[in-house]
Amino acid sequence: MNGCKIFTFYVWILLYLALCSRHINAARILGFFPTPSKSHTLIHAAIADTLAHAGHDVTVIGTSKNVYPNAKYKFMEIELSEATNSHKTILQTMVNKPKPFYLNIFNFVHSFANTANRTLNHPKMKDFLRTHGAGAFDLVLLGYAANDFAMGLGAHFGCPIVLSFMVQPLYSTNRLVGNPSENAYAPSLLSGLKAPLAFWGRVLSFLATFFEQCIASPIIEINAFKIYKYNFPPDRYPPLDEVRKNVSLVFTNHHFSQGPIRPNVPNLIEIGGIQVKEKPDPLPTDIAKILDESKEGVIYFSLGSNIQGSHLTEEKIKIMFNVISKLPYKVLWKWAPNELPGESKNIIFREWLPQDDILAHPNIKLFITHGGMGSVVESQYHGVPMVGIPLFGDQPSNMANVVNSGYGLSVDYITMTEESLNSAIQDVLHNPKYKETVQKFSRLYRDRPMTPRQTVVYWVDYVLRHQGAKHMQSPAVHLNRWQLLSVDVIGFLLAIVLISAFVIIKVFKLICCCGKKNKLPKVKKAKQN
Repeated sequence: MNGCKIFTFYVWILLYLALCSRHINAARILGFFPTPSKSHTLIHAAIADTLAHAGHDVTVIGTSKNVYPNAKYKFMEIELSEATNSHKTILQTMVNKPKPFYLNIFNFVHSFANTANRTLNHPKMKDFLRTHGAGAFDLVLLGYAANDFAMGLGAHFGCPIVLSFMVQPLYSTNRLVGNPSENAYAPSLLSGLKAPLAFWGRVLSFLATFFEQCIASPIIEINAFKIYKYNFPPDRYPPLDEVRKNVSLVFTNHHFSQGPIRPNVPNLIEIGGIQVKEKPDPLPTDIAKILDESKEGVIYFSLGSNIQGSHLTEEKIKIMFNVISKLPYKVLWKWAPNELPGESKNIIFREWLPQDDILAHPNIKLFITHGGMGSVVESQYHGVPMVGIPLFGDQPSNMANVVNSGYGLSVDYITMTEESLNSAIQDVLHNPKYKETVQKFSRLYRDRPMTPRQTVVYWVDYVLRHQGAKHMQSPAVHLNRWQLLSVDVIGFLLAIVLISAFVIIKVFKLICCCGKKNKLPKVKKAKQN
């Protein structure tokens, strides 16, 4: 009996020490996600929720309703209906009047920068900054998208910055941690190209990188500096160039198994699939019943969290409904918020559906998707083949990769007909190669030493333990773009070569001239009679 009491006593002591240790190591973290895109927030908030479950005191400030209502973090909403409506208008234009991604980049940048600026200037946010000064937080987690100026929050609180980026890194994220651009074999997402690249592919990749670095980036930076100075005056805050050097980590929602293979600096951490739950949540009763009872399989259809029925033309809606309503399968169709496109016994419309949990169900036979990176990743993770209807942004590039990898097929939205959509759906449904290929990749994608959530917790704790982990920072962060390209070194060496050549030529000419002057004239002998 005494032994049992002693054992119980020691158990309580160990439990108490564990709880104390966890409390001592807990950090105060601010998640700032000023994005008008719900799909982006899902990625950023998944990181925040992971850190909160790890024992940190996490506060999230967002511009939309909390995407994870049951999350452990504290949430503060900054309502920006005007900015949100403006973003919806931009989306509608890009869906129905598509342009290449590199031409749409400025529309995206304007929308993201405008929303972030409005968030910082909102009375609720200003009051928050007034009451929370230096030392209030140990780390800022910034949902990054053309909002460099928001890094001023790190200067405001005097703490390190960790960025969350929703896709594979672009030039804007690479430069913050000194990650090299390898356009010869790792094309930028903006180019829409996929590795491996032939000669003309490398030409286009070079031009896309030149556009991104030398044209788009300087234009975007002019606006960023202007907004930063307005929100973080130079008499109280360091310049933006210095604040950028305070970025300790960049989390990117990508994994090397998705390609292309490329080198990354130590503080660019891949956490592809962070939004995918390690154990799916229970499905709503009615949805679970449909999935469990449909042994022949169920099709899931969603065009993402940003696109609504009002963004699509009546013609395209009719095409999609006519094809889907004739399929011999139950179809879960995420549709919001306007009038339904029609009624059919096989279609179940819902304004919201738990996508990750649905894709995890073994009876899901096909995912009809817009091809957003979050959706593609979830489908790949759960091994579900896809038919894509890409609309804008990175979606065409994502779906091109899906097609090239053999995970499904893609249908062009603008030229889509009932025949083309039905043909793609029938092919993916009845040809087993798509399911086999994506399930093979699913096993590869999941095979990691740590899960994305474990990776996030480890590296954030690492940064906190080492006060920003400056030892991980690449020296490239402290060089400007001309120094990184060695333009100054090339210019210096070229100048030496030209000066040396000039001196050698001058000396040679001088020697030649002296030789001519010293040359004695020949004396002609007189003729003898």
